[in-house]
Amino acid sequence: MAQSSNKRRRKHRGTQGGRIDTTGRRARPRTREEAKARAGSKGKSAASKKRDLPPTWKGSAIRGAGAAVIFVLILLVLFKRPVPVSLIFGLFMLVFYIPTGYYIDLSMWRKRERQRIRDREGKS
Repeated sequence: MAQSSNKRRRKHRGTQGGRIDTTGRRARPRTREEAKARAGSKGKSAASKKRDLPPTWKGSAIRGAGAAVIFVLILLVLFKRPVPVSLIFGLFMLVFYIPTGYYIDLSMWRKRERQRIRDREGKS
């Protein structure tokens, strides 16, 4: 079988505007500095971004409501308590969970914030 007259060439990955990336795609960075730059440029995950935000009463209320509902269901199903008693306990737990959750989140957020400030001052 005869060989094709045209040799294969590497495809240039260009944009519609005509810009061509000549560096090519590499699986790994070539130098340590390149690796550090790539690691620093990657965005944070959604969970860590959310953790960076201060806590809100709304978030605490949603979590408290979920915990209270689970508590009521456990009382009804596992412990076979009457519905009115379970709902009263659930309401008590809701009133207890919301501020407790908020202040625990606030103290943890303040701790992370102090650590972040210490890290920033250490780098400067």
